[in-house]
Amino acid sequence: MGCACLFAFLAICFPRLALLFVWVFTPLVNRAFHGTNLWPLLGIVFLPFTTLFYVFAYLPGIGLTGWGWVWVGLGLLLDISAYTGSGYSNRNRLPGYTRV
Repeated sequence: MGCACLFAFLAICFPRLALLFVWVFTPLVNRAFHGTNLWPLLGIVFLPFTTLFYVFAYLPGIGLTGWGWVWVGLGLLLDISAYTGSGYSNRNRLPGYTRV
């Protein structure tokens, strides 16, 4: 129980690091992406929450079911909000930007 809570905290704070740990220490990433390395690498770089949720929601032989797609969609929303939130908070650093 304690390790699961620690991993959940790690995944919330550092999703790229959590996905890397899952990739190195479990077969879940290779199972979800059928042994290819390109898609997980792109996921680590661009959409870490989406990739992490996809890895956990994937069922071997079935793929993703309805609730699995809901979790992947939630991961996509988290990734988009992380990118837009950082862009919104750093908008004053742009040269020539005037606050409205």
